[in-house]
Amino acid sequence: MFWPILLTLQAVCTSVTHAMQHYPAAWGHYDVCKSQIYTEEGLAWDYMACQPEATDMTKYLRVALDPPNITCGDPPETYCALENPYMCNNECDAATEELAHPPELMFDFEGRNPTTFWQSTSWKKYPKPLQVNITLSWNKTVELTDDIVITFESGRPEQMVLEKSLDYGRTWTPYQFYATDCLDAFTMEPKTVNDLSQRTLLDIICTEEYSRGYVWKNDKTVRFEIKDRFALFAGPRLHNMASLYGQLDTTKNLRDFFTITDLRIRLLKPATGATMVDENNLSRYFYAISDIKVQGRCKCNLHANSCVFDKGKLGCECEHNTTGPDCSRCKRHYHGRAWSVGSYLPIPKGTANICIPSNHGPVHRANASSLGVANRNQARVCDNAMLRCQNGGTCHHHQQCHCAPGFTGVLCERARCQGPGECDDQLSGRAALHHHPIDHRLFLPLVMLPLSVVSLC
Repeated sequence: MFWPILLTLQAVCTSVTHAMQHYPAAWGHYDVCKSQIYTEEGLAWDYMACQPEATDMTKYLRVALDPPNITCGDPPETYCALENPYMCNNECDAATEELAHPPELMFDFEGRNPTTFWQSTSWKKYPKPLQVNITLSWNKTVELTDDIVITFESGRPEQMVLEKSLDYGRTWTPYQFYATDCLDAFTMEPKTVNDLSQRTLLDIICTEEYSRGYVWKNDKTVRFEIKDRFALFAGPRLHNMASLYGQLDTTKNLRDFFTITDLRIRLLKPATGATMVDENNLSRYFYAISDIKVQGRCKCNLHANSCVFDKGKLGCECEHNTTGPDCSRCKRHYHGRAWSVGSYLPIPKGTANICIPSNHGPVHRANASSLGVANRNQARVCDNAMLRCQNGGTCHHHQQCHCAPGFTGVLCERARCQGPGECDDQLSGRAALHHHPIDHRLFLPLVMLPLSVVSLC
């Protein structure tokens, strides 16, 4: 009489072991694409939405400047301090490594002293505008996860625009305008991110917060506030990420807002420190950037939890039978239903929306794990086309087959009685195990298992 109990405990131990191997302590980051679970049919794969970990994306970009000869040092120049026109001891010479300021110094490690930085030529062609476009390209869709921070070694520009592209630089849209006087520069009322609401989060604003004042020794940074925008849904300390993920999942424009392939920093007017430009000392006016921070992750449409940089190119390591740089299509022979982006919902594991085998060759029997049934409120378990309930079963809201008497399985594909002597539900020990099985999905936290069971494992 103890054998059924021992077999049950063995099943629990197996499931606990797999849960401990595949499930992290926290679920909010969608960092697991699949996990083994115990079902009435034995061990099976369960699929869930997943995404790569956020990282410093400046390690993988290409930078381009326009005009291309805007970097200082060719010919060599001497620069004066903005706050003191008589302090002219900064030299730029492209031919001397210690005095050169090439673009790559915007992305190097800033632990050294003195700080390294890129620097433009001076405003020697005044009154012609001193304007520079700095384009950062990833050749890959990227989802931003933290503030974009630009640190200036010169004074912060009096006029600047941050732009984004979603089509690899073919078209551009503004992210934010920056100016000492928004009305004068861009005919826009000045605002800050604190003026935004959930309803106006996607509004493009002009801010004066990062342009006024030229004593740059105290504050050198210009920001595009990603986290403050996240906080409109997730709360001030981003404690309610479930709310944010829900909004990202259901509002495509919101998700696209934080997605880029390229960024462009348009420097339109350097810091002058006064209302009038000193035409007798134009070497005081220039741009210099010591650091640019862009935190984000590869966009993999919730079908991958890792992204690799190979041969100068980023690409998702796709799961869920998907393929492509962004996991944006089904693999060959897996077109049993149309490709679909994964879903953050339901929290906390989301819905994998995996690609299933095409309706060719051997008949594919869909099961819970192949459809990601941890999330049945999103993934289709049955329908009246390719995933028909069999043996007289009926599909209920695409989520469950109601089987005819005598049949079982996700699609009612199996007879409930497979052999003589196995249908007697009145056998006391067998009946208890049959009608009250172990939680097939084992999605309850481990702490809810009896401690005696865990200790036996």
